[in-house]
Amino acid sequence: MSKNRLNLLTIIEAIEKIEEYSNIFKNGESFHHDSKSFDVTMMQFIVIGEMIDKIDEIFKRKHSQIAWGKIKNFRNIIAHNCFGIDADEIWDIIENKIKPLKKDLLKIIEND
Repeated sequence: MSKNRLNLLTIIEAIEKIEEYSNIFKNGESFHHDSKSFDVTMMQFIVIGEMIDKIDEIFKRKHSQIAWGKIKNFRNIIAHNCFGIDADEIWDIIENKIKPLKKDLLKIIEND
């Protein structure tokens, strides 16, 4: 298995954990108030950013439909500014961006 494929599978696994940890909540505020669920979810976003950093640049250029840089930058915000994280922004990402990212990554794995 290629390094890039393994990294993508790790990202998908982290996304599935985010989905699992957040699926019982109705909104960002209730999610944020459950510190265990919120904290472990933040760690999974960090894992995603770390794995993106390990994917080679040629692969990223080939699959430029993925916002690799934005996702990596989001990881940096979480890792270095953990007290300034906006729970509603995190919730919006979970509700609106994680599923499409997972779908796109699965498609890449299937077709590469």
